[in-house]
Amino acid sequence: MKVSIGVSNRHVHLTEEHLKILFGNDFKLEKKNDLTQPLQFASTSLVTIKTTKSQIDNVRVLGPLRSYTQVEISKTDAYKLGINPPVRDSGDLEGSIGITIIGPNGVVEIEEGCIIPSRHIHILPNQVSMYGLEGRDMVSVKINGEKGGIINNVHLKVSDKAFFELHIDTDDANAHLIKNGDIGEII
Repeated sequence: MKVSIGVSNRHVHLTEEHLKILFGNDFKLEKKNDLTQPLQFASTSLVTIKTTKSQIDNVRVLGPLRSYTQVEISKTDAYKLGINPPVRDSGDLEGSIGITIIGPNGVVEIEEGCIIPSRHIHILPNQVSMYGLEGRDMVSVKINGEKGGIINNVHLKVSDKAFFELHIDTDDANAHLIKNGDIGEII
């Protein structure tokens, strides 16, 4: 079956407490544009992520606010920053890497929370049955094209609020010449 592909650039998810430290007490995230996943959006707010080796400026903050602060980067970003974060599902932060987040009004140092996001497909519970994926928590996706191939270890992220889409990071996208909206095939 075919699945649309979304390419995810580096970004940050914040708690309300960390938002206030970085941007000020009365600050509210302003929507730049909606993302494909229901209720998710890219905000107009940008931060800097920093390690002892380097930093990356203009990292987008995504909304809405969460119960945990998380920084999602690619392996290429990790090399630049001189860190080795684990590949993890969103929210699985125990034992992950710490990083400094710098906003216009303050600085937050998290002891853990920096990850390379696992490849995953957002999928509704009824779609799992409809597509014959019961009992599977991982699949492979075939990519056609000039630099096509097979992307393995793609987690199924089942949720009542999901838009059916494969999410990969910029490293995976660049390796296969994939852009937002391209189509893969679950195999």
